[in-house]
Amino acid sequence: MGHVIRDHATKIDTEAGESTRSPSAVKNGNPLHHLTQEQLDEIGREFQAIHDRVYDELGAGDANYIRTVIKVQRRLVVASRIVLVASRFWPAWILGTALLSVAKILENMEIGHNVMHGQWDWMCDPNIHSSTWDWDAASPAAAWKHSHNYLHHTYTNIVGKDIDVGYEIMRVDPKQRWKPRYLGQPLYNLLLALLFEWGVAVHDLDIEAIRRRTKDKDELRDQLKVILQKGRRQVVKDYVGWPAISAAIMVAAELGVIALFDRPAEGGLNRFRNAARRAGGGLRKGHVFGRLVERRAFREPFLATLTADLVANLVRNVWAYSIIFCGHFPDQAYTFTEEEVAEETRGGWYVRQLLGSANITGGRLFHIMSGNLSFQVEHHIFPDMPSSRYQEIAPQVRAICEQYELPYNTGPFHKQLGSVQRKILRLAFPGGSDRPKPGPHREPTVAEGEKGRLPVFP
Repeated sequence: MGHVIRDHATKIDTEAGESTRSPSAVKNGNPLHHLTQEQLDEIGREFQAIHDRVYDELGAGDANYIRTVIKVQRRLVVASRIVLVASRFWPAWILGTALLSVAKILENMEIGHNVMHGQWDWMCDPNIHSSTWDWDAASPAAAWKHSHNYLHHTYTNIVGKDIDVGYEIMRVDPKQRWKPRYLGQPLYNLLLALLFEWGVAVHDLDIEAIRRRTKDKDELRDQLKVILQKGRRQVVKDYVGWPAISAAIMVAAELGVIALFDRPAEGGLNRFRNAARRAGGGLRKGHVFGRLVERRAFREPFLATLTADLVANLVRNVWAYSIIFCGHFPDQAYTFTEEEVAEETRGGWYVRQLLGSANITGGRLFHIMSGNLSFQVEHHIFPDMPSSRYQEIAPQVRAICEQYELPYNTGPFHKQLGSVQRKILRLAFPGGSDRPKPGPHREPTVAEGEKGRLPVFP
């Protein structure tokens, strides 16, 4: 992913040179347009220096981090599947579902998203590489890398270019022209949260092009084929395969129970022989089958594991939706017109990434479970940097923000998510305007620093 961003930055440097921004762009209050070209160039050099320093330091400790996360995630999957064999019993269902939910979140957020960004390609490990990794989600890896790594991270928050702005179904910025269909976006929003992996799966289809009938039919057919193949694999795995495995193991256990406790207490093979004589010949298959049906040996564990998988997927979907929306659509984040970025340079690209993103405050476990996308600002500035380094470089990013009087958008999870939901509801109706944006970043005083607080936008 890093080479895509660097190539784009080089291209816009070459095209733009030392050109100035249009007067209409300067008037809109966006901090990007308060900077001189010299300041933008210096910001670009400072951010690139942070990137290069981190990459010079990457080594065994970083590789051990991602391998440890992958190992923990896989052990959680194994533990959840073992527990879910007994999922017909509520305590096992609750524990197994919780373990599986955590495993799916880790796999999608801290592992899949970041590995497919190329953050770990420097390891040259073919098993942990953006070219080979496929995640536990309905979205095909190649389609996601195109719509997310290239389109979104190159054209971040440019209305009309970044298809992540509203995910093509919602109005999340006043710059988007209102249409009657947006009245339904509170419902679209809820459905997107619950079915997020499926929304992401079809994201690269370019819904607007399909709506305008400009989408090439052969390309659309090929894309749909890949999506259906990956989606079918996910459905069979989660809603047929694993439930059937749980049910088969439970049936085997029930057969053991019937053999041990459903017959007179003679030991070993004599039990079956004596029972057969009394029954007039042979252990009756009908009796065994009837007992299995009576005990619901197959149906209950199958349905219980199926519902556990369904709930785990819903939990993962809602969590991923919440983290991603908090990082992109709160009131703090800026959006841009194509005119504003027409003459963008490398430094301007960095600043646009900073202004178009928002962080979420939290502890270390929260950051890991969010895939470190709680440091969305750092992620958008350095999408190819290992996510485990974002917290380390955050103070350096904030120092640059303070030096150049730029905002550093951050806030608690509930405030960021509340801001997003309020915006989605407000912009479902005609009109709407931008809410107040945060001012220039200020590092906390000594007293504030002792409390571990950062200034946040209220």
